[in-house]
Amino acid sequence: MQPWPKQNALTIGFGHAAYQLRDEYLARNRQATSFEVRTVDELKARAHEADVLVVSGLWRNEMLDLAGKLRFIQSVSAGTDQFDKQRLAAGGIRLASGQGSNERAVAEHAMSLILALARQLHLARDNQTRHFWRPMIGDRSRREDELGGKTLVVVGLGRIGLRLSALAGAFGMRVIGVRRRAGSEPGIEKIVPPAELASVMAAADIVALTCPLTPETEGLIDAAALAAMKPSAFLINVARGRVVDEAALIAALAAGRLAGAGIDCVHEEPLPADSPLWTFPNVLVTPHSAGETRAYEGNIVDMLLENLGRLERGEAQLFNQVV
Repeated sequence: MQPWPKQNALTIGFGHAAYQLRDEYLARNRQATSFEVRTVDELKARAHEADVLVVSGLWRNEMLDLAGKLRFIQSVSAGTDQFDKQRLAAGGIRLASGQGSNERAVAEHAMSLILALARQLHLARDNQTRHFWRPMIGDRSRREDELGGKTLVVVGLGRIGLRLSALAGAFGMRVIGVRRRAGSEPGIEKIVPPAELASVMAAADIVALTCPLTPETEGLIDAAALAAMKPSAFLINVARGRVVDEAALIAALAAGRLAGAGIDCVHEEPLPADSPLWTFPNVLVTPHSAGETRAYEGNIVDMLLENLGRLERGEAQLFNQVV
């Protein structure tokens, strides 16, 4: 294998529809040649120039046929299911994820959805739009609620899940975690394997999905899992859309078998205009924005520079290594 070139001999391509990644890189006074693109077509047209790509949503695996110089991909996102890892490995192309770049943002977003649903902030905003001052509610089952003493089931105890668990603990919630690896974590009452998911969902007031999309988690929250939840419970998804059987979720909401849902990711993004998820008054939809934060570009460029340094030094292990 050829030695890794000095950074000033590299061409780095930054590909993202919105983030100002190249500006952040240039602000560090780095010397590599660089370019930035905003669309898939622009990236396809320039992929042949790049030794390094910093990309996530604009990536298409057919770009491997175009990017003959490519040696390293720094993913902009924590998820890397869009990359053909077998082809990357066969081509000697390294891949590192952006895991941890937005763990605070995603956990705080999940907590915001939980709070908003419990305190009915979405309904208050709807009333504000109508210039309607809602009277006090006599029916206790229809009032805003408190989080203290409620049970939160967190499916996926990576960095985001653990941070969300800590936030929930600060509100006095009881936290149960679901993950493959046994053990214990501070502030989490118990951790169960995925095989016991249905039993803990039955005890949950809120189920929060913070797991990666894998063959094991795709469709994990299906009709049976939703049926196990209490009709008074909320579902929060800041993971990936395909972790949930969307048709089953819509059916459960339509039948009143769930109190509501906070959804940051869906099967088809953008969410189609005719999706019933737009219309449920007890559903909060955000546009896959849980990970957005003013600190994002800096966090990703920190990871990029760390990994470029490791590659230049000939180190075998990358930060957040995937391939």
